[in-house]
Amino acid sequence: MKYDYVVVGAGIAGITFAENIARRLNKKVLIIEKRNHIGGNCYDEYNENGVLIHKYGPHIFHTNNKKVWDYLSQFTEWNIYYHRVLGSIDGKFVPIPFNLNTLHELLPESSANKLENHLIREFGYGSKVPVLELKHSTNKDLKFLADFIYEKVFLNYTTKQWGMRPEELDPEVTGRVPVYISCDNRYFQDRYQGIPKYGYTKMFEKMLDNKNIHLMLNTDYKEIIDEIKYDKMIYTGPIDYFFDYKHGKLPYRSLYFKFETYQLDQYQPVGTINYPNEYDFTRITEYKHMTGQNHEFTTIVKEYPKDCKSENDIPYYPIPQKENMEICNKYKNEAEKQKNILFVGRLAEYRYYNMDAVVERVLSFFER
Repeated sequence: MKYDYVVVGAGIAGITFAENIARRLNKKVLIIEKRNHIGGNCYDEYNENGVLIHKYGPHIFHTNNKKVWDYLSQFTEWNIYYHRVLGSIDGKFVPIPFNLNTLHELLPESSANKLENHLIREFGYGSKVPVLELKHSTNKDLKFLADFIYEKVFLNYTTKQWGMRPEELDPEVTGRVPVYISCDNRYFQDRYQGIPKYGYTKMFEKMLDNKNIHLMLNTDYKEIIDEIKYDKMIYTGPIDYFFDYKHGKLPYRSLYFKFETYQLDQYQPVGTINYPNEYDFTRITEYKHMTGQNHEFTTIVKEYPKDCKSENDIPYYPIPQKENMEICNKYKNEAEKQKNILFVGRLAEYRYYNMDAVVERVLSFFER
């Protein structure tokens, strides 16, 4: 059978492309996926106890883009959910990212009031300031606060997560968790936030429910691509794999997940608790907070960051260091020479994208 498009990868980028190609262009699409399921790292499922879990760590959808929210809302209802994270700091569970409430919970009232006034005066209420930028403040009190946050909240968590100190990382990474000059304890402040009511997998299944879409799981596209007739390809896999690692292998950070199930209504007070300074894991997530599921059991997951070394290690986070980006640019130059092949997504572009940014990026291709 001949296809108009082949989409390599059934993650959120590949599925969104396939859905739009099939529905808007009325073209035939073949999706080839190496894993045994759709959805990529957003995949969710019910475990042996009947608890709905995110197999590859928590995914909370959030966006300020109404077009993206409305687009996905065609395929799912939403469980409205505002993610709240606590951090274990000095024996207390306090709001993360660090905000004015965190300040008052960890420091004496007189000191906290003084520092709050300095923060608002220098940066303005409601602003977000990367901790490394705060460390450069000429105000000695704010410099003290920056050092405090850096040591207590930022340093050890970042070292565990990335295997290197914050200063060794691109500012794009270190700026993702700034200090909030506000009393808003939500982890995200986007206008639209939620979890698909019946799970991400059900949403993706509805997106793929089109006679023009054909799906092959458990298949490495390289093993069959020469046997398939097609006009164009959307490639969402690792860009270095596409080119057989000719310029070297791009490094990623991976994760190991340890799931635990308890016969409890609730294990912890919020969806996620970070442990920057204790243990080898970075955080514990309890899924029922996010999914809203009523169940006699609850499942938690502990996340252990690790290097992505073997074929069994799933690449999660591109490492945006200068030497890696130089390799990436070589591959991007190769990609630009490919006719009728579009490289898109976190792995194909070696760039960290939130879920909404991936959908927005795909939709923008069709609008253009």
